[in-house]
Amino acid sequence: MLFGKRRKQPAAGYDKSGKIPVIRSSICTGEQVAGFKDIVSGKFEELMLIRNTQDFQEFLCRYQVEETEIKREW
Repeated sequence: MLFGKRRKQPAAGYDKSGKIPVIRSSICTGEQVAGFKDIVSGKFEELMLIRNTQDFQEFLCRYQVEETEIKREW
């Protein structure tokens, strides 16, 4: 659909034993990206751009993450 509403993606859980939720923030621009970081390898998987609180809340709901679980990296 070209100009219709976007369909909501089904909730996708994450491997809580192997990954942690992280928000990376740029010191220079303030841009924030949400994703998951592998505990063992340290590899960061970007999932969505956080532009406002609505985007942040969507990330929390979509991936069933508690706000207290999220780490922030600079």
